[in-house]
Amino acid sequence: MRIRYLAPIAILIGLAVLFVFGLGHDPREVPSPLIGKPSPDFTLRLLGSDEPYQRSQLLGRPVLVNFFASWCAGCKVEHPFLMELSRRGVEIVGIDYKDTDADARQWLGAHGNPYARVIVDVQGTAGLDWGVYGVPETFVLDAAGTIVYKQIGPMTEEAWITQIAPLMGAQR
Repeated sequence: MRIRYLAPIAILIGLAVLFVFGLGHDPREVPSPLIGKPSPDFTLRLLGSDEPYQRSQLLGRPVLVNFFASWCAGCKVEHPFLMELSRRGVEIVGIDYKDTDADARQWLGAHGNPYARVIVDVQGTAGLDWGVYGVPETFVLDAAGTIVYKQIGPMTEEAWITQIAPLMGAQR
């Protein structure tokens, strides 16, 4: 008979523990299993061209790889800061995710182009390989092409100063 009264109490305590844990955890901070591993291999084309672009072209220097799209609200939020980073000399390679060439060109024409190169991932297959589940997402690659950090959501000055610039050896 006591078990009948203890079971609901135990369930309530368990739910309370889960609730407290959930409040203390930022849902945007999903650790990437790719951190510390080589970036995924790919061959995609450059925006407005049939010219291929491959993973090997990302090697030899630290680089930001930014998945974006013209339809992405968060991309519009981060875009002015990406423009600023580009003016500072930070190399950013954009991967246009599940978008059309025309929409991407129009969007970049209207807002400016911070990217050294824009790669097209129309089907989203590269995004899947990189573990992208929503744009914008930005990856920091070291000179060997290893993913050393993943920024989920819009790039911010705070993220740049505290997390990314030190990894890239860049001035804050």
